[in-house]
Amino acid sequence: MQLNQTFNTVAELYDRARPRYPRALYDDLARLTGIGADARVLEIAPATGIVTLPLAERGYSVTAIEMGTNLAAVARRNLAGFPNVRVEVSRFEDYPLEAASFDLVCCATAFSWLDPAVRVDKSALALRPGGFLGVWDTHHVAGGTGQFFVDSQECYERWMPGTEPGIRLEPAADIVPKTYGLESHPAFEAPVIRDYVVEIPYTTETYLDVLQTYSGHIALEPEHADGLYRCIRELIDNKYGGYIEKAYLFQLILARRR
Repeated sequence: MQLNQTFNTVAELYDRARPRYPRALYDDLARLTGIGADARVLEIAPATGIVTLPLAERGYSVTAIEMGTNLAAVARRNLAGFPNVRVEVSRFEDYPLEAASFDLVCCATAFSWLDPAVRVDKSALALRPGGFLGVWDTHHVAGGTGQFFVDSQECYERWMPGTEPGIRLEPAADIVPKTYGLESHPAFEAPVIRDYVVEIPYTTETYLDVLQTYSGHIALEPEHADGLYRCIRELIDNKYGGYIEKAYLFQLILARRR
């Protein structure tokens, strides 16, 4: 199984455990694009609808393209109350699109999984002139219970094959955004970037839940997965009282279609 297909095997856990994006990101998205409640939005790889829901609540008409059948089923359940949302099962690269038909194309924490030869060009094709491509990426950064993430490195070096020794989380200010070539693409103006740093509290159980939604963790052999989660559980319970905080940097990369 390819890593980008692993999420479909944990759809319910993914929906429950994955962090939500801050309201400020959606507010900036609306302000910077100027799109209103009648906007047509194409969302790429919505998973269980974590982003689709707040978009639908703002009144946008959303077509969401998800390749995972289990993820799409959960998304449809979550969005059943919104007749302005349609969830289609397909790879974005294969989905037939009407040219120049969307005001916004967006993709949250999944654009890097798409075919580099297709993702930007096809997004440009789908957008009307003056529309926007919005990509947001998630970075794990220094902050929260900082010493825990130093201590847990030993668990990874022991139980996750290929782990580079001595990895440390970088400060959010040092993260260089990935712009996916938008700054030089002829169909787009130079992208605008906004950063949002959020610290999220976790119990031992909720932290283990979110770990089990990451592709590299899902793909671990059972022996390695059991050892890793046991090591992390013992660390949080015994040294941190069953509670930690984790810092995330969410980056919004927004580019206007010429």
